[in-house]
Amino acid sequence: METKFGIGEKVKCKKFGALNHDFVGQIEKVYENSAMVSIIEHDDSDELAVSDFHKRAIVRLKSMKKIS
Repeated sequence: METKFGIGEKVKCKKFGALNHDFVGQIEKVYENSAMVSIIEHDDSDELAVSDFHKRAIVRLKSMKKIS
């Protein structure tokens, strides 16, 4: 299955789980229906959750949007 997302692209991701706000990340690896995203911008109140995630998250492709 071909995806519209590629490694190195900057994306805005919807909040999930312990995260209370949307965040910005960079795609590290693309899977069939999700991608591993390195979290590069997030709300200060989510700092503990981001730290627990080691600044990475697996995000559904449907829950992210490319940004420039």
